[in-house]
Amino acid sequence: MDWNAWHGKYDVADSWMARRLRTVQSQTRAALDDAPAGPLKVISLCAGDGRDLLHVLSDHPRRHEVRARLVELDARNTAAAAEAARLAKLDQVEVVMGDASLIDHYRDMTPADLVLVCGVFGNITDSDIEGTIDACNQLCRTGGTVIWTRNRAAPDRVPMICDWFGEQGFELQWLSEPGAGYGVGVHRFAGTPRLLRTGTRLFEFVGYDVLRQRETAQSG
Repeated sequence: MDWNAWHGKYDVADSWMARRLRTVQSQTRAALDDAPAGPLKVISLCAGDGRDLLHVLSDHPRRHEVRARLVELDARNTAAAAEAARLAKLDQVEVVMGDASLIDHYRDMTPADLVLVCGVFGNITDSDIEGTIDACNQLCRTGGTVIWTRNRAAPDRVPMICDWFGEQGFELQWLSEPGAGYGVGVHRFAGTPRLLRTGTRLFEFVGYDVLRQRETAQSG
């Protein structure tokens, strides 16, 4: 799949992708508003062109308190994110072109105040979703926030994702309505962060289209 072209669908005003983006941005803004005073750390896995975070930071009153790292494999998306950060004069935003599943990319950024896992859970297997959630308590500080997305196509995995977060010490703060056409969740970490397990791969990014083909073949 062409992930750079895929982002163009965000520009269709009333598409489900545009509505999901606005929801993620709204929840990102709320998380920054509610974070404790002082410097903040934000990490974004599979960040795409960065619009989940950068469009919020560009005019947020705490923009200069935020140190952020966006990790994305697609070179065109990372170039777009880096240019957006430059134009917005977000000097503490670092855009890394690399495999977001490698936990070492976040080594000096954890535990973070805000972790964005958007556009990930719909593109990886169930076991990798669970494993990534299991690692979120290495990425997130006590009281920190994880914002995540997942499509609600059958079989709907959103309830299971919420259960998995709960098992790792996260409390549900907000969840989009089932009929919204997309799934966005916000969880706050109430536990104690674990030490980062360096050398760990969190997931294999399979792709929504490939996963659907596998499911169709299995059901047939």
